[in-house]
Amino acid sequence: MSDHFSFASAPFNELGATERGQLQELTSLVHYHHGEAILRPQTEPPSCLWVLHSGHVQQEEQGHVHILGAGECFSWRAVLTGHNQASVTALDAVQAWQLPAQTLRQLLAHNARFSAKVFSEVAGHLADDEEMDQHRELLSLLLVRVRDAYLQKPFYVDGRLDLVSVCRLLSGQKTGNALVRDVHNGVERIGMFTTTDLRDALLQPTPPAHLAVRDVARFDLVTVAPDAELFDALLIMLRHRVHRVLVKDGDTIVGVLSQLDLMSFMSNHSHLIMLQVEQARSVAELQVAALQVDNTIKLLQRGGLRIEIISRLVSELNSQIFARLWALLAPPELVHNSCLLVLGSEGRSEQILKTDQDNALLLRDGYLPPHLTDITQQFSTALLGFGYPPCPGHIMVTNPMWCQSLGAFRQTIGQWLYADNPEGKMHLAIFMDARAVAGDATLLQNARDFALNRAIGSNTFISRMASAIDQFAEPSSAWWSRLPLLGSRESETFDLKKIGTFPIVHGARALALEYRLEALGTVERLQALAHLQVLPAALERDLVETLHMLMTLKLRNNLRQRALGQAISNLVELNSLGTLERDQLTDALGVIRQFKQFLRQHYRLES
Repeated sequence: MSDHFSFASAPFNELGATERGQLQELTSLVHYHHGEAILRPQTEPPSCLWVLHSGHVQQEEQGHVHILGAGECFSWRAVLTGHNQASVTALDAVQAWQLPAQTLRQLLAHNARFSAKVFSEVAGHLADDEEMDQHRELLSLLLVRVRDAYLQKPFYVDGRLDLVSVCRLLSGQKTGNALVRDVHNGVERIGMFTTTDLRDALLQPTPPAHLAVRDVARFDLVTVAPDAELFDALLIMLRHRVHRVLVKDGDTIVGVLSQLDLMSFMSNHSHLIMLQVEQARSVAELQVAALQVDNTIKLLQRGGLRIEIISRLVSELNSQIFARLWALLAPPELVHNSCLLVLGSEGRSEQILKTDQDNALLLRDGYLPPHLTDITQQFSTALLGFGYPPCPGHIMVTNPMWCQSLGAFRQTIGQWLYADNPEGKMHLAIFMDARAVAGDATLLQNARDFALNRAIGSNTFISRMASAIDQFAEPSSAWWSRLPLLGSRESETFDLKKIGTFPIVHGARALALEYRLEALGTVERLQALAHLQVLPAALERDLVETLHMLMTLKLRNNLRQRALGQAISNLVELNSLGTLERDQLTDALGVIRQFKQFLRQHYRLES
């Protein structure tokens, strides 16, 4: 390592030889340990500027958090203003150059080019923080109610009117859509006519002047309640691939919510990604959209959006990406005669950042698609390029066990249920979280009904499956009691999945199988079990809060790992947690223990 500070990077490359020599004599290299506080707010103004030589630090200032690495510097604002509002903590072993603030201020006063570069850099950071504040405000708008957004007032036309007459009315109203009142088989119904329907109508042989609007309008309208959050309305539009939803309060039509009215809320994020997904005409174009998802998650997390909302949005985005990729690679006949499934946390809509590929394919009985192996391999290879690593357990469409005809897969389910195979109970558990994202969803429902019908009468099997809650050892009682008191130098880790979320997810899954619940999400399963009075209401509430807390902690930890260039994992370093987070983790472990004891008693696992 050089003993001399490098002046190769901006803004220091604007200094002359004499100025460099003057600054070099006063510059020193300092060392900090993992977790050490380098700078605290509301203390004496720092007497220096830090330039990182190696390692990483976390800087927090006015609600903004940044991870800085080698070559980056901090405390410029404090050097310029004489006031410090930032806190900086070492995230690993850090070496940094200290440059004296007084000397830097003198150089700023006498070197115009150096001064211009410094102020340009500071202004750029301020602009980035201001943009983040704007995004935070924008994201908060997603949580307002639909009734508080701009709704187009209902404009009705008679279903018997011809298209030319309807277009005259639309022109007079300066609108691009109308609600269509009609009577079909003696029953009143409401449809919608848009300019898109007009485009399709112009391709029909009947002239528009002789074509009734009810013959081209759509009557399978998607509705949303006025008390729903705008976020829910956005999800509904994405899920149903529509540009407008009907806002109904009971039987009363309140108005029409347009996709254009929501565009401003997510103009640079999930909505833009979805448009790119829909318009992708190649795997390469789709990859561009898929690679933006994690940055959107980071923005949503920084904007303070609740973890359950983030996971639902990510689930919708991923589902559309998987479906579009399958449509690009699989011939239409294969798509029609198959059902593409996602499994695990993706199936439960609890996935956040990209982890393993967990997917499967069910084929219609009697259908033998050509080149299936090549197509499934292309699918998995493309997902790898999208940032989804292969599943370590090989639960993927490239595995013949997870790519079968419906009949053959039902036989596999029977083997999981009745054969003495220790992996069978976990394979069935994984399948019970399956969700269809493309193709014929009735194939999945058929297989799921088969599994439920066979498992319902097998209490022994469900008990064996539930016993997996104890497959990962809990922390020792001594470790547990020390958790809230761990100091900043401790290096112990905690597995947020194995010890944290898995017992909750798997316990709810076993109970859902026993009581034949259709719900896939863990929260929905817990709520349904409480409604059936299987779970005490207080325990259900604590489990939901604990699950969301652990998911939030995992997301923050994964984003931190990514910023440090580390592999994404479920392990969190306990010395990276604040006192409040350690207290929350202690409470979470208590709730998990309580739930595991409930399951042991329910399934007589200790008898």
